[in-house]
Amino acid sequence: MKRIKEGYSPCSLCGRNCFVDRHSVLGYCQSSDQLKLAWAGLHFGEEPPVTGSGGSGTVFFTGCTLGCPFCQNYQISRQGMGQEIDNQEFLKIVQALRDRGAENLNLVTPSQFIPTLEEVLPLVKDEGFPLVWNSSGQEMKQAMKGILPLIDIFLPDLKTLDRRVAKEYYHYGKYPAIVTPLLLEMAESKPLLLDDRGVMKQGLLLRHLVLPGELDSTRDVLRWFSKNMKGRALLSIMSQYTPVITPEYPQAHPNRYLSASEYDQVVEMLYEYDLDDGFIQDWVTGSDWLPDFNRTNPFASDLSSPLWHWKEGFV
Repeated sequence: MKRIKEGYSPCSLCGRNCFVDRHSVLGYCQSSDQLKLAWAGLHFGEEPPVTGSGGSGTVFFTGCTLGCPFCQNYQISRQGMGQEIDNQEFLKIVQALRDRGAENLNLVTPSQFIPTLEEVLPLVKDEGFPLVWNSSGQEMKQAMKGILPLIDIFLPDLKTLDRRVAKEYYHYGKYPAIVTPLLLEMAESKPLLLDDRGVMKQGLLLRHLVLPGELDSTRDVLRWFSKNMKGRALLSIMSQYTPVITPEYPQAHPNRYLSASEYDQVVEMLYEYDLDDGFIQDWVTGSDWLPDFNRTNPFASDLSSPLWHWKEGFV
């Protein structure tokens, strides 16, 4: 327990470096030192190598170290929706996901709980049940030293490599300098390995959300991926940016969806850099698909099957 206590005080798990004592004060991530979950279940909406046929055993943690203003999961990332649980409850959830045939254990926004997960994940580590680290990618390398050997699949974001874009849209100018060294270490830590069904057993799948009006930023990301990751990681381009309005951010920025023309330009960039080993979302507009974590199943019924909800426990 000593490592857990030290890991949360003063807290320097992510690049925000708020240095608070999270045993008594919430960090920038709006989290204490206690695991807090919003939802767990089988998710069928991830990329095919992660979803497989059984679905990804997804656990959504409450809180977030990055705090994008337009977060589609703002209810849990910023508004604190969720329930604190102990390690035994977490292990029961993991076992139930495994019993339901989940392809993996997908930890969504787990970075704020690194010290606890470093202690508990060895108890669920089991050959044939890969562990997925699904994060913004801006954890501090030092904080990740104990986690890297435990994780099989890394599913990080690369938001931008442009400091201006990072500062303007993510309120975090240091992001590019924090994320790239960690991504390289993740790729080095777990070489890409897929089974005969094309389902990931280990490796890195890098996600990038295209921002309307910022295609130069996307070009920078694709160029960097081509130079540093091509042939040893998968790429996932997300076109689903949605102008989310919340009490915290009543003015959406950007204030529009990606245009069809911008989408076509991104596709051309993929050809330009000869990037064909990955995925790109179809171009869509609208917000009907946004999750609502007040519901037992926050997602469309064909995309997920709930197992645990913060209001009800096991369902």
